[in-house]
Amino acid sequence: MNATSAQDSPVISFKSHRRTITETDIVNFVNLLGLHEPFFIDMEYISTNLAEGHRSRFAPGPMVISLGMGLVATIIKDVIDRALVGANAGEFGGMTGVNARLGAALFPNDTIHVEGEARCKPKTSRGYTLLEIRHRVINQRGEQVADFTETVCFLPPKPAA
Repeated sequence: MNATSAQDSPVISFKSHRRTITETDIVNFVNLLGLHEPFFIDMEYISTNLAEGHRSRFAPGPMVISLGMGLVATIIKDVIDRALVGANAGEFGGMTGVNARLGAALFPNDTIHVEGEARCKPKTSRGYTLLEIRHRVINQRGEQVADFTETVCFLPPKPAA
């Protein structure tokens, strides 16, 4: 199959393993990135100024996205290989973007996993292959914490020598 159009491209579904998030995970991420906003480092501020459902430490949005990508890391090669069957793609060219929506807070002791799908997009006019990898981060209550799509590109195939 030649995956030159979105209609020709199969949707490759996947599901990651689970991971329980700890308060230490959140504190380390916040400190690593320097997110020293009261929402993330001042528990008194959190308990008195945020909505009742948010009155405990929670993970910043970029952390949720990073965790979602990390949970898929152990299976991503297989997902990409299956999604690129018939696409005649060249070498990996890098990530070109992320489009994300956050839907629920991620708290310490929440256990998350990723359900997702990958699909080739039509080749660009310059011969690049774009692959969209959708990640839905879901907690133990079945709530969708995040829904984001990562777009990666593959260079045009090298001409046969």
